Amino acid sequence: MTGPADQPAAEPAGGSLGERPGRAGANLGGDSAGVLARVVREHAGRLAASLISLLGDFSAAEDLVQDAVETALRRWPVEGIPERPQAWLYMVARRRGLDVLRRESNYRAKLAQLRWPEPHVADDRLRLIFTCCHPALAPAARIALTLRVVCGLSTAQIAAAFVVPEATVAQRITRAKKKIGQAGIPYRVPAAEELPERLASVLAVIYLLFNEGYLSSTPERARARDLVDDAEWLAALLAGLAPGEPEVGGLLALIRLHRARDATRFDEHGRLVLLADQDRSRWDHHAIEEATALLTGVARTHRRPGPYQLQAAIAACHAEARSFEDTDWAQILVLYDMLLHLAPSPVTRLHRAIALCRVHGAAAALAEVDALEHDLVSYGLWHATRAELLRELGEAEQARACDERALDLTANPAQQALLAERLTWN
Repeated sequence: MTGPADQPAAEPAGGSLGERPGRAGANLGGDSAGVLARVVREHAGRLAASLISLLGDFSAAEDLVQDAVETALRRWPVEGIPERPQAWLYMVARRRGLDVLRRESNYRAKLAQLRWPEPHVADDRLRLIFTCCHPALAPAARIALTLRVVCGLSTAQIAAAFVVPEATVAQRITRAKKKIGQAGIPYRVPAAEELPERLASVLAVIYLLFNEGYLSSTPERARARDLVDDAEWLAALLAGLAPGEPEVGGLLALIRLHRARDATRFDEHGRLVLLADQDRSRWDHHAIEEATALLTGVARTHRRPGPYQLQAAIAACHAEARSFEDTDWAQILVLYDMLLHLAPSPVTRLHRAIALCRVHGAAAALAEVDALEHDLVSYGLWHATRAELLRELGEAEQARACDERALDLTANPAQQALLAERLTWN
């Protein structure tokens, strides 16, 4: 994993707990507050990106978006949900921006350019991502700022991704915004020679966006397909922009390999289905073949294995196994060792412990997990993994205590349901 050491992997190796923008409309159903929340999740990033491109001011653009949302909260319950709620928000933000634009001599020309962006226009969001990932900013701040401003994730969601306190994330974002304004960082996709110094942060943003969509860190929903769609779309755009970068291809393959299992990850009641129990006949085997071919091509052409390529290789081992019992755990363990050598991370060590259990037994895995207590004691998956290992070793009471603690630390409703079910086993 590139990026910070506390960056999570897309999913544990054994699955322990394990639309593009523009689709919102009046037919979304539900109350106005619920519709507004969904529209903001799917469109706030594009709206802010377009406003920033014209205003050149992060704080002003965010204020405009927030004003539009507050106006919608007041008016939609009374007037009804607009036919195109995302365009309604944009028009309100546009009007609010008039005062900002009046301060500039050419405000009328700029105002005329303010239109609701086309669904497939990539430039604004990609430019904004690269602006946020400028090397003048600290790496962790780049990623946090981009996830907040471009991708619309909350501070709580970003904190969950980094496994750090919310206050830490808030400070990073505030400082990064000030730095961009003070340093006069340009709003553009960098030239080819500038790409390498920003690429790691951009990849980390897309990766974390995919993680949040794949298995949400919030109680509102178990997963967010719109964020997963965004992540794949941005990864594909980046692959076109930087075709010679093997890690870009590795990330795109990783996302597509995980998406190939999407139809089987939840049952008809929205409950998580663990990897061992998924119906592999329903996996998208054509997508698996294509993603594996992409990964193989990247590896043969560049011979520079990186963290995303290694994670994709782990996902491919799972995807290509005919059954859970046929999984090549020894190979997965080797791949995790390589991954830890390139990008040490306590979360990766936790995931490796699951493979270690399959190869060398639960006792060896538990020793590895226990060594991570200092780093991951506030991480729900650490307690859940420890509970599984303890249960396998016959320590039912200790396992129950770990599952209870994992439930306290977990917000995702599907994960909560799984943990609650496990507590009934004892």
